[in-house]
Order: sequence, then C-alpha cells, then structure tokens
Amino acid sequence: MFAEVIVDISNSEVDRIFDYSVGDSGAQKGSRVKVPFGNRTIEGYVIDLKETSELNPAKIKDIAETLDDMPVIGEEMLSLMRFMAEKYNLRLVDVLRLFIPSQMRGGRVKELTKQYARLNPDFENVPVEEFIRPSAKSQAEIYEHLKTVGKDSTTEINKNFSAAALRNLTMRGIVLIESAEVKRTPYKFLSGNDKKVVLTEAQRAVADAICEKSDTYLLHGVTGSGKTEVYMDCISRMLEKGKTAIMLVPEISLTPQVLKNFRLRFGENVALLHSALSAGERFDEWRRLLKGEAKVCVGARSAIFAPLKNVGVIIVDEEHDNSYVSESNPRYSALRVAAFRREYNGCSLVLGSATPSIESYYNAKIGEYKLLELPERINKRALPQISVVNMCSEIYDGNNSLFSRRLESELHECMDGGNQAIIFINRRGYSSFMMCRSCGYVAKCTDCDVSLVYHREENVLKCHYCGNRYAALDICPQCKSPHIKQGYVGTERVKEQLEKMFPDKTVLRMDNDTTRGKDAHTEILSKFAKKEADILVGTQMIAKGHDFPDVTLVGIVDADMSLHFSDYRSAERTFQLITQVSGRAGRDKKTGKVVLQTYTPNHYVYKYAVNNDYKSFFDKECNLREVTKYPPFSTVVRVLVSSQSESDAMDALKNIFDRVKPLAESDKSAFAYLGAMRSPLKRIQNKFRVQILARITENADKYISEIYGIVNDAENSKVSCFVEINPANLS
Repeated sequence: MFAEVIVDISNSEVDRIFDYSVGDSGAQKGSRVKVPFGNRTIEGYVIDLKETSELNPAKIKDIAETLDDMPVIGEEMLSLMRFMAEKYNLRLVDVLRLFIPSQMRGGRVKELTKQYARLNPDFENVPVEEFIRPSAKSQAEIYEHLKTVGKDSTTEINKNFSAAALRNLTMRGIVLIESAEVKRTPYKFLSGNDKKVVLTEAQRAVADAICEKSDTYLLHGVTGSGKTEVYMDCISRMLEKGKTAIMLVPEISLTPQVLKNFRLRFGENVALLHSALSAGERFDEWRRLLKGEAKVCVGARSAIFAPLKNVGVIIVDEEHDNSYVSESNPRYSALRVAAFRREYNGCSLVLGSATPSIESYYNAKIGEYKLLELPERINKRALPQISVVNMCSEIYDGNNSLFSRRLESELHECMDGGNQAIIFINRRGYSSFMMCRSCGYVAKCTDCDVSLVYHREENVLKCHYCGNRYAALDICPQCKSPHIKQGYVGTERVKEQLEKMFPDKTVLRMDNDTTRGKDAHTEILSKFAKKEADILVGTQMIAKGHDFPDVTLVGIVDADMSLHFSDYRSAERTFQLITQVSGRAGRDKKTGKVVLQTYTPNHYVYKYAVNNDYKSFFDKECNLREVTKYPPFSTVVRVLVSSQSESDAMDALKNIFDRVKPLAESDKSAFAYLGAMRSPLKRIQNKFRVQILARITENADKYISEIYGIVNDAENSKVSCFVEINPANLS
C-alpha cells in the first residue's frame, strides 16, 4: 500500500505529491505522519492511499511514523484543500496548515494528562491495620482520604499529605496510579441562566424557512431584531436531527458573549475556536470537535475549518465584516469557504447582518441568495434617534473641544440619569501623528511608509503596521524646533477628556492596546455589563453584537474617519459602522439616542443612516458601482508585488504587467480597467510595495487563472507576488 504525501514545507518547489510506502506505520488517509525527506525526517500529510505507484518500488521510502491516534484531516477538508488551492492559487501545504492547530506541528502541543490515585479494590474491605503500620500515619491518612473521595490527583495528595507515603502505597499495590486526559476549557468562568425565549412570529417564520430547505440565505435584520435567537433555534433543530453546526462571528471580542449564550443553551456540545486562545485550549477544543464530543463550533474566521462532519447549518453573523477575508498568506474568504462547505454537506448557509454588503444584497436581489428579513426590533422597540452635528459650525462658534455641545449635553443628561454611554472613535492611541509646526516634519516609521501614532500612557510613538516603537518628540529632529503639533485624536485622548469632564465616573477604553491580554476583552465587557463603569470608549470592536440594556447614548466622535479613504467601499463601510454602533443604544426598555459628529453633514451616507434606510442606500450605491464598474458589477483583481529592493519590485511589476496587458487588449469588453502603480502604502516592514489593479466584468475566472500563471512565473527569491480577488483592503 502506498501513500500520497504532502510534506510540511511551504515552498513551491516541493509543493507536490510524494509517494511513500505505508509499511508498518498504520497511516490512513488524512493522517499526519513523519517521513524521510532528503537527509532528514519531516512531518507531512497523507492525502490519499493507493495500491500501486508509478515509481520504482525500490526507490520508495517507508513512512517513519504516524503522529496521531486517528486521521486529523477528513474527506471534506481534503476536497476543500483542492478547491482552495485552485481558487486562490495557494500551496497545498499552506491550505492543509489551516485545518489543524498550528502548535500541533512539531509536537509543540499535545493532550494534557494528569495522574490520579485510587485505592486498589482488593484492599477496600481489608482492615487497615493489616497492611499499614500504626506508626505510618501519613499512609493511613492517604488511605482514608482516597476511601472517602474515590480518587484524587497525585499532585494534590503530594501537596496535602506525603509524597513518600504515596510512593510506598503505590509500590505495594495498595494505591493504583492512572492517567487521564484533562480538558483545557476556555472561559470556564462564563456562567448564567439560559433565557427561555419564545420566538416572535417573524423570527419563527425565518427559522422555519432556513430549516425546511437547504439553501443560502441572507438574513437582513435591524440591530436588536433577535437574529441570535434565530441562529440558536436553527442550531437546536439541527442537533435534534443528529447534525452539527458552525457559527462565525467577526470579532474575537464578541466570542465570549456568544459562547456564554450558546453554552447556556447547548452545554458541552459547544466548542470555541479562535486565535486568542492558548495553544492548549485551541488544541483541546479542536480535538473535541474532531472526535464528535462537541457538535457546535463558535469562533472567528478560522472556525470555518472546524473538523465537523454532517454539518446541518453554517451561520456567518455580521457577514459584511472585513475580518472574514484573510489579508495575509494564505489569502482566502471565509464566506467562499462557507459556500463550499454548504454545497459539500447539502446544508443551509445563513449570512446575517443589519447592514449586508452590497455584493450580498445584490445576490439576494437577483435570486442567488434567498432574502429573509426582520425589519423591526423585538417587541417593536424604537430604533435610536440619530442627531447629526456639523463640527464645522462648532468650530465657527468657538468650540474647539473633541465633543460638540450637543454630545456634551447628552452625556451629562445620560450620566445624571444613572445610565451608560458608549463613545466610538475608530482610531486607537492618543493622536494619529506628531508634526513640527515650524518645518512640517512628520515622524514616520523607518520600515514603513506611514506616520507614527503617539501613545501618551507609554509616552512612545508606535507604528501600527510593524509594531516598531520610537521615543516621543520633544524637539524636531530636522530643524530642532520645540513646536510639536499632535494630529487627529484617538481613543486614549477621548478617554482622558471624558475623565476630566466626569471625574466621579468610571471610563473604560477598549481597543487593540487594552485587549492584548488573553481575557482582556471579556474583563472589559464584563465590567461594563455589571455597571462597574459608566462610559465605554472604543474602536470598531465595540460597534457590533454587544447588548447592554442601560446604554441610552452613543456618541460617534468622528464619523468621517472611514468616509474619505481612496476605496470604493468607503461609503458602504461608513454606513455600516454608523448603523452598527448606533444599534448599541436603546436595546432594552430605555429609549436610545445617538449623536453623530461630522465635518460633511450633507453627504448622502448620513441622510440614509439617520433614517436607517438601508434599501435606499443600497440603490444609490449600486447605481454608482454599476456606472463605475465596481463589484458586484465586476471582479477586482489586485497583484501585489513586494521586495526589499524597489528596483526589483518595479522590474517584477513591469514583467507581470507586460504579460497581463495583452489579455486586456484581446478582450476590451472584459476589462473595465487595468493599471500598474505604487501601492497607497508604498513600504511596510521595510519592503517596497507596487501593484496592478484590474476590474474584470466578463469571464473573470478564465482571466484570473491566466493571471495566476503569469504571477507564478514572475515570483523569485527577491520578490513576493500575491494575487488578491476583491481584496478587503486596497492600501
């Protein structure tokens, strides 16, 4: 018997199938194995078994060892491997690595076992004085302890009694030592009572539709309409049928809250997968799913690869969110992977959002997806009232504060009423740059073409792309002037201003800087939920999913922040952020208010957002995109070339462009646009970045396949080349 093996080396030259003899290894299809490769032994993955090989049997080496007690990659994942490799031009091994916890490779994480002691049944009914001397008091204490508790860990016995006494009892066979696997369970402290919720008529109709026919559904439900209860009802029905389920959420910060609700409903059937877990926790949760001990997987993007069989429903909450697209190798879209798994399992895929992506809503309009709607909040509670404040007028009237007079007034009213407020600003740090007012010098990262962000608590300048840290500026390094100006404000400065405004109130900050610790997300949100804090300041991680009944005010400090990016999705993202963060207010019995501060109050985005009019916004945005030939009316293809040498990057770009250009010239109706240029961020981590952008309106798959081939030919040791399809970020 021969095995087809992919070796665990991420290199195009060896990213192919190698034949090995199964021998005595016991390797099965989907097993992780060790194989001789050159002059060393490395890990690999068995992707198939066969009776014969085209190679000379004398030259075929034996598999050295099988690494796990069962195959770790199932038939579905092997099919997905082939699909992703072709769809995204990925190496097979890079896809396979997505399917298992990274720390498994190299044996860096394994099952955690503990030793337990218990009495030998042969001694349980024998008088103790027959085998323990009266003077051996520690032995007698251990005997009595184990007789009472049944069994206990050897660690606890050694700590509380005597290690020597335990050894003596073990050597004489009076006490038996056995090993047992211990599960490392994330967020053990989450507790509460499951709310017995009766679905509304509208929720019930949506759940019935999803469960009665396997299809792809777009669930468009306003914030607070009870989408999560619909999800849980659908999952409950699938579990009753003996099926499994996957639930994706966009932000790691949302998973503890979702996990709590799901654990209360489904108990030990739920496992959690996301990158913030410890290696041991992630491994144990993944193993529970693989072995069928857990049947519901909750997690962020990577949870779409959960090793579940017989999947009954896949749910992608906040389906519009950019985090579902991987922007680093291996590049992929979790939504496209979810679609593949839906087709493979013949199950339903639910894409839920209060603000669906333009592409998804368009697919629903043309019948590719089935559209389901929840247009009202639970119990017909009113959506929050949004007030737009023109910050230009504020400055004209002499108010140079971060907060408009309207927001300040509403904050005082909110605090006086004993309620809570959320202040949203999508920029962390204290200020976005430091600039010399004398000569115009701006502090920039030496490795990236970006300005440094000032963090006042640490008094340092940080690069948010590579993580480099620099001393804060006291004087200009260029002209020696002491006149240093700080740029746009961030969460740190907003928190400082609020603490000055309300010295007797507690203000929490939630952004990437304050949530680096493993349980930091949960701790911050838990404090706010328990009303141990009055105001929560944060970036987009506070904008969606959270449900705080006492939040009656949301302040959006700078709504324009995402509006003026040179990206065709900037208006869409601004509308989504405003709607999502506004939806945190007035979710219970108390009425909610939103104060939105902007320097461009007449922009059409704000008109539609204030009226919560997604459909009119969609019509407007769709018309613009149809004219300009942006998705969903084209496929955007980006070829990103990077190198430590600018000239090498430019040479590779020219080589690729000279071969892509004839494709566009041969079919001018298919290419709405083709251009080569420097990337908006010209340098990151000391690598120069250049790009080709194309918008293809016809035969996209055909031309993308040809572009993949051209890019593969151009890549070498000096340059890195990637092709991105409809990238989430064009910087």
